[in-house]
Formats: sequence, structure tokens, C-alpha cells
Amino acid sequence: MNASDALKVVVTGATGNVGTSVVRALAREPRVASVLGLARRRPGLTLPKTEWAEVDLSLERDEPRLAQYVEDADAVVHLAWRFQPTHDPVETWRSNVLGSLRVFDAVAAGRVPVLVHASSVGAYSPGPKTGPGVSESWPTHGWPGAAYTREKAYLERVLDTFERDHPLTRVVRMRPAFLFKEESASEQRRIFAGRFFPGGLLRPELLPLVPRFEGLRFQALHTDDAAEAYLRALLRDVRGAFNLAADPVVDAETLAGLLDARAVKVPRSAVRGALAAAWKLRVAPASPDLFDAVLRLPVLATERARRELDWEPTVSSVEALRAFLRGVRAGSGDATAPLTGRRVG
Repeated sequence: MNASDALKVVVTGATGNVGTSVVRALAREPRVASVLGLARRRPGLTLPKTEWAEVDLSLERDEPRLAQYVEDADAVVHLAWRFQPTHDPVETWRSNVLGSLRVFDAVAAGRVPVLVHASSVGAYSPGPKTGPGVSESWPTHGWPGAAYTREKAYLERVLDTFERDHPLTRVVRMRPAFLFKEESASEQRRIFAGRFFPGGLLRPELLPLVPRFEGLRFQALHTDDAAEAYLRALLRDVRGAFNLAADPVVDAETLAGLLDARAVKVPRSAVRGALAAAWKLRVAPASPDLFDAVLRLPVLATERARRELDWEPTVSSVEALRAFLRGVRAGSGDATAPLTGRRVG
């Protein structure tokens, strides 16, 4: 490939869990000439071929700047997403949905040839927890009770229209399971357990029991493996959706093994009630509605990604979770605002 043929790639949400892994993968790729990482706050991260710019997708006044950054790109990887505040779904709607619409409009105006969008297992309608898993043709209506799943599903419909109206733009939708790496542990602890939750509590000697209840069965993937799939989807002539997950499927027994604990059956209603009380008191940021959604997520089949992207996870789901737990205990992080490490307790 000639240097003039190498790709200019713009990445939104470039400083988060997925963004840092995707930017690093792009920076290593010879077929990528340059990477422009967009985020609300400029990071202290230096990578080859990579520059940074500040854009807040939730702000209408940042639209011209966004359009300027995107207009000469060969590809846009859209990862930007806010999980909080769960008590203010209007705020997350502004960032996640309206912000995504601004990205899609900029891609259309700039006639960008490739758009890779971060969808999620959360976009899927409730489905089976066992068996071979659902394919990419499973309905994507989400779970209406949770903001996260509503927003992911809504954007699937937006992209349906975008693909119809802009057939010259190759659109890829990545639908990964839960993504973990050691460097994102502090951020994920703050998002789901709260900034004051002591990571040191996640130790075998302090957690002898793990609750086991109906629906506690999900998939996980190391973020770096997801980033490799994003890279391959960007470089290959593929369209449509790709499920991403590693084996094995995680359940209470798996979690108990990771924590050297014992899985004990408890009523699901009791767990939900405790979470709802903590959320209402603003002790826990993860909402009971998100809990309901997670328990309904289907198991994913990943044959299409393995076949068309020639992609295979290099890290098991158990090892990805082990890396996450190691990071939580150590307060691991990265040189970006979202991933700043901090140990509590």
C-alpha cells in the first residue's frame, strides 16, 4: 500500500475503555496513516500517528467543529457513550442519542466512506440464556425499562434509515458483550459501584459468598480483543452487524470460582430490592432497571465475526474478568480522564 492510500481515521470516545484499545490498535496498523481521537477532555496519552481534539457531542455549539474534524476522514469509529447519570436519562439521551445523530450527520455531510458504530448486546431484545446463542438477525428492540438499552436500540433504528439514505457509506455495527480490561477497572468501578466503593473488598477472604439467581448468565470479552475486531471491520469490505464475545458464558459459579467463594441461591427479587434501595439513596449508581435488562440479555453467537473478520478472541471471558478484578483491587487506570486510576479503601 502506498503512503497516499493509507487511511485517515477519526475515533469518537477515544479516551474510554474501548476507545483507548481501538486507538492503540489503529496506531499499530500500517494501513492507517493517522488517527484523530475525539473526546470531551484531551488526554495525557502519546501514541504514534495519533492526535487529539476536544469535542462534546452533547453540545449543539460543537457541531461545526465536529464536522470539520470528520469531513476529510476515510473512516469514523463512533464509540462515545455516557453511562451516567442514571438518575437523569435526559442527560444521557443528549450525549448518547443526540450526540450520535450529530456524528452520523457529519459522516453524511463529509461523505465518509466507512462508519463503524459501537452498538451492544444491550440493543437486543430479550432472548435465550442457553443454547448456541442468537445471531445478528435477532430483534434489536432492547429492554424498554433501562436508558442504556433504549438508547442502543433507538440508534439501531437510526442506522437503518442512515444506510437506506446513504448507501455509499459502508456501515458496520459492532455488538459486543461486556468488555473488560485491567486499565478500565477504576472507571467501571466508579460507573457501576460508585466512586467510593473500595476495590479491596473484591477479595476472596472478604467475599465468601456469591449470590446465584435466575438470569445471572452473561458473556464477557477482553477490550483489546474487541478492538482487534473493530480494526478488521474497518479494513475489510464488510457491512452489517457483528456479535463479539469470548467463551465461556459467565454465571454465578464462574464468579464464585474467580473470587474463591461459594455460590448461594438467593431470590432475584431480594437482590433487585437491595439494588433499588441503594440506587434511590444514591449509594449505588447502577439502576435496578439496568439490572432487569442484564438479566434478559441473550447469549450471542459469534460465527459471523469469526468467519468474515477471521477474528478469534485471544483471551477467555474468565481471564478478562480476572484482569478487571486485578485492576479494581490495584486501582489501575490509564492516562485519560475517564480511565484515571484511583484506589479507594
